[in-house]
Amino acid sequence: MINSNIIRSPFFYIGDKFKLISQIKQSFPKKINRFIEPFCGGGSVFLNTDANEYLINDINSYMIQLHNMLIQSSHDEKFFWDNIKRLIEEYGLSATFLNKDIPTEYRQLYKKTYFAKYNKDSYTKLRADFNKDKSDMIRLYLLLIYGFNRMLRFNAKGDFNLPVGNVDFNSNVEKALHDYFNLVKNKNIHTYNMDFLDFLNLANPTTEDLVYLDPPYLITFSEYNKLWNNLDEIRMLKTLDKLDKIGVKFAISNVIWHKNRYNAIFNEWAKNYNIKKIKSNYISYHDNTEKDSYEVLVTNF
Repeated sequence: MINSNIIRSPFFYIGDKFKLISQIKQSFPKKINRFIEPFCGGGSVFLNTDANEYLINDINSYMIQLHNMLIQSSHDEKFFWDNIKRLIEEYGLSATFLNKDIPTEYRQLYKKTYFAKYNKDSYTKLRADFNKDKSDMIRLYLLLIYGFNRMLRFNAKGDFNLPVGNVDFNSNVEKALHDYFNLVKNKNIHTYNMDFLDFLNLANPTTEDLVYLDPPYLITFSEYNKLWNNLDEIRMLKTLDKLDKIGVKFAISNVIWHKNRYNAIFNEWAKNYNIKKIKSNYISYHDNTEKDSYEVLVTNF
């Protein structure tokens, strides 16, 4: 059961730690000066962690630009919501949070895909307009909310290419945005778009900080994880060994088993530290059914 006090990220992407954060937080130190996160993704962990300061990084520049846009919007929410509502009206998208539902006949004709059928043409036009410029993060945020599995995906040409999803801008999205705005207003947050090792070198963690890592998983199949290989895994683990030697606290999430695949590199390394089994419901971009996975949180404290 998810704790009602857990804040949900407004990105809703697959692989998000929202359902696992209660288990993860139990292992965190009570006092954290700087929370340092090299792979922040949608931000569920930093949003639900108490610290004096937050350093969040992601290699995906659009992910960081989206966080920056929302952090800035927390100081002018009217501007954000006015633009969201204007774009929804301009493109003719459904929006049940505005009581702008789809016609009843769509629900009757397309019982499992009515939102996708209704929004497809509007979404395709929005996507084409975004790809002409790629600087409007509010447009990109809308594409994520209406896109298939709410993934942040670009093709080899650099164009956003996610197809429409059978989803809607509903009250859950509205609530997640309000919660995000209320939370980040009072947090001291610094964002970065760097390689994770460059980021850690810049952050220069101390014994009063916590480094939390949720890297791409070596043995799973999501789009994000295609950017990761054995050499990346090894250099990350060697870096954590170095942090351990100077007394810096770290916690790292990973999957050791998934669909009969085994991450021997991580498992052998983890035996030197504290391993906590996490009850997971890991699902992938390609297959939304739950899988038999062995997910862990490893700490050095």
